[in-house]
Amino acid sequence: MAQVYDVIIIGSGPAGYTAAIYSARANLRTLVVQGEQFGGQLMLTTDVENYPGFENGIMGPDMMEIFERQARRFGPEMRAQNVTKIDFTRRPFAVTINDEPEPALGRALILATGASALWLGLPNEQRLNGKGVSACATCDGAFFRGRDLAVVGGGDTAMEEALFLTRYANHVTVLHRRDSFRASKIMQRRVLEHPKISVRWNVVVDDVLGEDRVTGVLLRDTVTGEPSTLDIGGLFIAIGHRPNTELFEGAIELDAQGYIKPVEHTMTNIPGVFAAGDVTDHRYRQAVTAAGSGCMAAIDAERWLEEQDAG
Repeated sequence: MAQVYDVIIIGSGPAGYTAAIYSARANLRTLVVQGEQFGGQLMLTTDVENYPGFENGIMGPDMMEIFERQARRFGPEMRAQNVTKIDFTRRPFAVTINDEPEPALGRALILATGASALWLGLPNEQRLNGKGVSACATCDGAFFRGRDLAVVGGGDTAMEEALFLTRYANHVTVLHRRDSFRASKIMQRRVLEHPKISVRWNVVVDDVLGEDRVTGVLLRDTVTGEPSTLDIGGLFIAIGHRPNTELFEGAIELDAQGYIKPVEHTMTNIPGVFAAGDVTDHRYRQAVTAAGSGCMAAIDAERWLEEQDAG
């Protein structure tokens, strides 16, 4: 017989783990389906220096290990597997994990699947992925010691990647398609003032060059259309994210960009289904706001379950 949980949390970033802490502490039988690559975007983040309580900063993966250990203290079941299907039409909701024949059943669901890095879609980008092309400086930066590198993007993520790579690189060039960054002012200043970083404004990357490894990029000036090449030994893509909502399409109401649209507080258009973290947030996308929304979703789920029991 399938197990019935009070709350099933799908996702294991700051939102998912915080929801697990609140849900399990409320004595709700809780299952966290972490995913095979758990920890969310913070697993790809370097120094986190703006999360309260870590006055000297902390590495993103280290923070996620602390979140997980804290959540486990309160006894939720955790499975490092992937959700492959959700049946929102039955009660309890049926959550299929790794295509197993017997789904897990949840009286309430918290969707905290986060967002994933975007790629440029270049002809040789995926062919050279892992051979000099990366979307994670934290994961791969140490392999590029002494090389000239490039980072594509103009937001905080791109600034963080560029600054982190200066620990290893000979030089870092930031490639941006506009003539100004959209990153926060403090991050812009750090990049623009760093002696090992230069910026190429108004350029797009048309292709990645190299046979067995990255040797350069083909650039195009967005103003004049003039092509050029830049010799580099590694290319890091930092152009944004897409919400991980494929499993929910057709059932959960999404906005034009694919993010979940809550209807009342954190509840979605389906009663008993709640959303938290970057999967529903395209404005702030911070660890602290994700954790806060995980708390909110767990409290909303607890109160909703109380109402169902009382009714």
